[in-house]
Amino acid sequence: MKKYLIYTSALLLLTAFSFLDSKPRIFLIGDSTMANKAPSDAPETGWGMVFSEFFTTDVEIQNHAVNGRSTKSFRTLGHWDKVHNQLQKGDWVLIQFGHNDQKVSDTSRYAAPQTDYKQNLIRYIKETRAKGASPILLTPVMRRKFDENGNFVDQHGDYPAVVKAVAKELNVPLIDLHEASRKVIVNHGVEGSKQLFMHLEGKVYPKFPEKKIDDTHFSKYGASVMASLVADAIKTQNIPLASYLEKFSPEKYTYELPAVQEPAFRKDTFSIVTYGAKADGITLNTKAIAEAIDACNKAGGGTVLIPQGLWVTGPVVLKSNINLHLVKGAILQFSSDFNQYPLVQTNWEGLPAVRCQQPISGTDLENIAITGTGIIDGAGDAWRPVKKSKLTAGQWQKLTTSGGVLSDNKETWYPSEKAYKGSLTPKAGVLEPGKEKDVTSIKDFLRPNLLVLTNCKRVLLESITFQNSPAWCLHPLLCEHITLRNLYVKNPWYAQNGDGVDLESCRNGVIEDCTFDVGDDGICIKSGRDEEGRKRGVPTENISIRNSTVYHAHGGFVIGSEMSGGARNLFVSNCTFMGTDVGLRFKTTRGRGGIVEKIYVKDIQMTNIAGEAILFDMYYSAKDPVPQPGDKNELPVIESKPVNEGTPQFRDFYVHHVICQGAETAIMVRGLPEMNVKDILIENAMIQSKKGLVCIEGSHIQLKNIVLLPEEKTVMQIQNSQQVVLDNIRYPENTDLLVKVTGDRSKNIRLLNTDGTKAKKEIELGEKVSAKVIQKK
Repeated sequence: MKKYLIYTSALLLLTAFSFLDSKPRIFLIGDSTMANKAPSDAPETGWGMVFSEFFTTDVEIQNHAVNGRSTKSFRTLGHWDKVHNQLQKGDWVLIQFGHNDQKVSDTSRYAAPQTDYKQNLIRYIKETRAKGASPILLTPVMRRKFDENGNFVDQHGDYPAVVKAVAKELNVPLIDLHEASRKVIVNHGVEGSKQLFMHLEGKVYPKFPEKKIDDTHFSKYGASVMASLVADAIKTQNIPLASYLEKFSPEKYTYELPAVQEPAFRKDTFSIVTYGAKADGITLNTKAIAEAIDACNKAGGGTVLIPQGLWVTGPVVLKSNINLHLVKGAILQFSSDFNQYPLVQTNWEGLPAVRCQQPISGTDLENIAITGTGIIDGAGDAWRPVKKSKLTAGQWQKLTTSGGVLSDNKETWYPSEKAYKGSLTPKAGVLEPGKEKDVTSIKDFLRPNLLVLTNCKRVLLESITFQNSPAWCLHPLLCEHITLRNLYVKNPWYAQNGDGVDLESCRNGVIEDCTFDVGDDGICIKSGRDEEGRKRGVPTENISIRNSTVYHAHGGFVIGSEMSGGARNLFVSNCTFMGTDVGLRFKTTRGRGGIVEKIYVKDIQMTNIAGEAILFDMYYSAKDPVPQPGDKNELPVIESKPVNEGTPQFRDFYVHHVICQGAETAIMVRGLPEMNVKDILIENAMIQSKKGLVCIEGSHIQLKNIVLLPEEKTVMQIQNSQQVVLDNIRYPENTDLLVKVTGDRSKNIRLLNTDGTKAKKEIELGEKVSAKVIQKK
């Protein structure tokens, strides 16, 4: 008996703790548009399958939706009982039916809208509330249908109106997914909206050997879009569930991140060996690879296979519906013979230009990929100039005795006389209206980027190693729906212009799980240069960068300096920068123009940063961010100039949770007198550095919950800045000076929730600064 009582007491105690720790639950009930699918059903995806991605782990989501069910059959087949029996106070039930209630010929499912359908909804609501749970009604999600004139056709009759009427009558939260999905489909257009649904070519997915057109069920992309509509309605209507939505920043939610379409390919495979390619390290396989790509494209697409081996080639030009696949052990080695790369019209650092043909290129393509675990080598060592200051004495001797040409001052090596001549030519290769240029005499200087994709849609680069590029490594330009996943991108640390990836004027993209170790910027966002970039007017937008690592690079994550078309809605999370010159690097200069805004960065780790951990710089001068031996790092002349179309703007940045172990400067803000860096919030950061905060010409700058651990004895320096909030700043004891404010344009500096007694002197004001400029609280 005693043992029984002890057991019973323990069970009751565990139950009590379990109740206290239990999470609220969201139950989804509905039809196939919401339901989970088996892997064999790919790519069909119910929106309920991705719904949980938009919530924190503080809520549990159970998807009980079932293919083919109506308000009637969901109950009669026992699905509702499984939900109802679990419901308890604090739970939520999202109810979406209608597609199958319309099936008049099927008595097991049909429910007339004004009678059975209405009563079935009311019964679900009342039974949910009887358990202490809360119902939410959703109008049926739209099917896709356009008439011959391109007008959208609604196929749901009275059902959506009945849902609205019931919601109003019983005071139930309503998500009008019917109308929201209509807007999305119409905005995508007749052709674009096919990507939301199951429009499949045959022989791509095992379940669908033949072509399939299904305008009811969603692709993975479509499901993500529909789930985001539901999440947005929860937030917009301030339904209590909104408190469980995952946030990227105080005002930006995870569901607002871009949904990105990925390519899919037929199962047909075309090996380059079939077309005469030889892996002997000598044979030039340019023609064989081109023939394999052409045959695959003409057959409707598929995989062009690069088997194990060393395959030498000249330029490779991709075509639509091609997956260039390199198996493990495959090396696609581009030739170091400059004659293989004719001069072509292209783009260079945001300007129209003539350059040597890119090793890999594609223009106006759709549905393309480069995948596998092989290596693509651009033979960059044959092309690049090298500075003496970046090599050891032994490396420099080896390089200079191998051939090539030295500059007049003997500080830079060039691979040929043509390359050196090009370095002395102003605007080499740049196309200027009304000016004809013969650039054949400087051809070797006009290095190509390793991979350039221009105006392409649905692009995937996955698991490949890209290395040794002549200039930039990866350059997508004007591309949409682009995914870079699990790439290893590397160049020698001394590689001039050896950027990792430069997304230029692209929209809707993801860079995830990638590693960069390069000679210039690691992950870089661009959008054209100066007047030409402004004329193009295409920002880089809706890009998510996550779970990636940058080793050596000028900057870990970078925007600019060629950002004249603007950049917005960029999301950077869970990235690591180790040994980069700058961590977060935002750079521009007068003449660029363009607006960079709505930039969201969180969960960044850094170590051994040679320069600034976080840098906003509107005086970019095209020099190494950390001066090389013999270089001067002169401060810019500060003078105000008139605002015009060439005046750049940095605004609306949110940076959250940054940890940095070692940097020259923790945070540098350097705006223009006529256009401050503005509306910057940096919170929850800890940075060890030599210098702390340096803020020059900043406006509405807020630092909140920041630990600054500078070696220098002045923690924060503010010059000609206004509306600066320093909230809960922690710093080392016995610091000489906490805050120094200078400049006659400084005003409205607020020091909040910060213990100034740990410093020998709390505040120092410059000659022209009034004591009223800074306020403490």
